[in-house]
Amino acid sequence: MYKTKEDIAIAREIISCPGDTLAEHIEYTGMTQSELAERMGRPKKTINEIIQGKAQITPETAIQLERVVGISADFWVECERRYRLRLAEIDEAETLLQAKEWAKRFPCNAMKVKGWIAFEGGSANTGKALLSFFNVASPEVYEKFYHGQVYATAYRMSEKNSKAPYAVAAWLRQGERQAELIQVPDFEKSAFEKTLQEIKKLVISGADDFFPELQELCRKAGVKVVHTPCLPQAPLHGSTRWVKGTPLIQLSNRLNRNDIFWFTFFHEAAHILKHNKKDVFLEGMEYSCDGRVKEAEADADVFAEECLMSRKEEKEIMASGSFEKQDIQRFAAKFGTHPAIVAGRLASRGVMKQHIGTVYGFYKKVELKD
Repeated sequence: MYKTKEDIAIAREIISCPGDTLAEHIEYTGMTQSELAERMGRPKKTINEIIQGKAQITPETAIQLERVVGISADFWVECERRYRLRLAEIDEAETLLQAKEWAKRFPCNAMKVKGWIAFEGGSANTGKALLSFFNVASPEVYEKFYHGQVYATAYRMSEKNSKAPYAVAAWLRQGERQAELIQVPDFEKSAFEKTLQEIKKLVISGADDFFPELQELCRKAGVKVVHTPCLPQAPLHGSTRWVKGTPLIQLSNRLNRNDIFWFTFFHEAAHILKHNKKDVFLEGMEYSCDGRVKEAEADADVFAEECLMSRKEEKEIMASGSFEKQDIQRFAAKFGTHPAIVAGRLASRGVMKQHIGTVYGFYKKVELKD
């Protein structure tokens, strides 16, 4: 009914509240607002607000009006109902019109392809789908709640986030939606630390179907782990944050490679064990000059490295000077890790080319279901 701002403005201009009818009636009878207020036993201010449409005509007020002005209470109640319904329709149209423009900030088509939102037709329906996705009543509420509160620390942390905060928010929100389906006991730090030792066995095994077991091991320790494919404008590897008192690790598996996946997981695990619960950590974005955050990220990198292959073990491999396929396999077996971890570490140190791990067959493609 209301497709443009002009339509909405006109509708607001011509809509008539029950107070208009009341004002016309008392003017016709020669009664003033003050006299009406006195006869009803109500403050003049209240009567004035009813006439202006600022205050509603309640059933009690409707009965009083019936006694004083001689028009049935049913009439006043029905007038009020229709007015409020019409006003709500105008407000909703304005919200959806705003949502139509707001929706353009999100990668909606990509979200639809991934099954995160469902909509048919024009962008107005897209806006409605997004409001439901974030469980908010309007774009204004979204800005205040998500950007101003829930993900505020994430946006302060990252310089690049400011370029695509809506895609980042959509990715984070989808992770929360997935996490809502997982029931966990209370988090126990010591239990999670022990769990990481068990997870190291999954790294070594190189199994293709490890993710359900990874999720279950973490779940028992009170940590939720979800896989959320990244969006085009938000090339994130992972995120860590506490949601309603429970730690959540969200992984994108962006590059589909085992050594990168495991490094990201242990990096996120470090944030849970070592860093501020109020922060939202994002991997894949450049950080601002916040020294505290940079220090936490560097700390998490060291933790992940030590979990997968220690610096001491790395030095032993480097000192050997031999990086053939059989050498990497031998060192991986000796240090209790996967050859892809060894190859990836050497490549990151510039000792061997990144593609050698692929040539040797150490880098495995990680296939995960959402």
